[in-house]
Amino acid sequence: MKRLVPAAVAALAVAGCSVGPDYQPQSAAALGVPASYSVPAAPSREDLTRWWRRFDDPVLGQLVEQAAAANLDVAQAVARLRQAREALVQSRADLFPSLSGSAGYSRSETLRGGGQTITLPDGTVQNVGGGGANNFSLGASAQYQLGLFGDVRGTIEASRAQYQSSGFDYATTLLTVEQEVARNYVLARLYQAQLGNARASLALQDDNLEIAGFRVQAGLVSSLDQEQARAQRAQTAASIPSLEQQYSSAVARLGVLTAQAPGALRPLLAVARPIPNGPAMVGAGIPADVLRQRPDVRSAERALAAAVARIGVAEAALYPNLAISGNINTRAAGVGGLLDTVTGGLFAGLTQAIFNGGRLRSQVRGQRAAADGALAAYKGIVLTALEDVENGVVALDTARRRERELAIAYDAANAAALLSRAQYRSGLTDFTTLSQQEATLLSARNAAAQAHADAATALIQLYGALGGGWDATVVPEAPATTATDGTR
Repeated sequence: MKRLVPAAVAALAVAGCSVGPDYQPQSAAALGVPASYSVPAAPSREDLTRWWRRFDDPVLGQLVEQAAAANLDVAQAVARLRQAREALVQSRADLFPSLSGSAGYSRSETLRGGGQTITLPDGTVQNVGGGGANNFSLGASAQYQLGLFGDVRGTIEASRAQYQSSGFDYATTLLTVEQEVARNYVLARLYQAQLGNARASLALQDDNLEIAGFRVQAGLVSSLDQEQARAQRAQTAASIPSLEQQYSSAVARLGVLTAQAPGALRPLLAVARPIPNGPAMVGAGIPADVLRQRPDVRSAERALAAAVARIGVAEAALYPNLAISGNINTRAAGVGGLLDTVTGGLFAGLTQAIFNGGRLRSQVRGQRAAADGALAAYKGIVLTALEDVENGVVALDTARRRERELAIAYDAANAAALLSRAQYRSGLTDFTTLSQQEATLLSARNAAAQAHADAATALIQLYGALGGGWDATVVPEAPATTATDGTR
């Protein structure tokens, strides 16, 4: 035993060796990131942690923050993050020896035969049995696997990178939920605006139908005008239930996104509000900012780091592995004598794979292939993120230009409808002309509202493409252990 102790100490001294490649972060140039975007974008980067506050709509802000705290998809992402944290804890446990203890008690009795006899004073012979025996034991054992070539440290490194990747996955889910809430909120306000447009047009068409009826009774026009007015009114009225259904769906979706019943938000959204306006400019920064700001990009980078670390773990299996174990035991017939005799042992064993049909080397090649795939996925996500930003910039610019033109079209259609209505009242034009102008006005009104909503939605998508909605200066970590974990 004395000879084994120096050998174990020497093994610990060389345990710093490791095999496998060292992970090196990819540079922006190696990932194909250009110095600037190919579309006009503000080069200054702004803080987008709470981008929804830039819409200056308190209801929108309330819903987004409520969803961030209570959404069930976010809760699932938090649970996965907690699982990854515990996997890291389990990997770190391999740095320490495992200890176990045992205690036992047994008693033996002679059930039949044997024993001894005694003669009583009256001459009767009686068998008093063979008696019983007690046996107490205590023991402790320890085992320790030394990762001579870095397999333990490589596993910890991979688990740590995977934990960080799960944190960024949580942030990605959070950003997706925030954007979905904002998008559905814009839709709800759009449907409210279109419902208001339809009801305003319906009121005008009721008036037109009444005027046409008076003119028919006066013999100024045929009943054709009245029937056209009735048909137009019915068509407008028929559009209202469809808009109400779309509005109801948007409100129900907002309820589910905030972890509430589908109809829970109806009172909050009952009062119609305008479609929210965002800022005129957005600081997109430079393409390299995406590598730091987008959580899905950072998650892919950490997944690559984990894959590289697993190559070293697989390669370490090709080399010798040293295990040390020891035990202490004591056994006695009574509790008081347990410490009279104590025995112990120490064992150090070295194992080396000699032949396994090429399985271990195949595992190394498999891990290298996994790392190559992770690198390709990382590069692909980076390019997709840059694509999202450029598409978002173009979509926002297009939506705002379209919004300006449709606002002009709405003003023109409104003026034409007012003029046609006055001329019809005076008998200077027919009802067909008035009907066409009224239909054009309603279409222009809805198109202007849709363009406004499209601009707001494009802005929301651009904020998401830039990675807004979380604190990119920290790596998300799992919350503290809760009572439901059942841990101590």
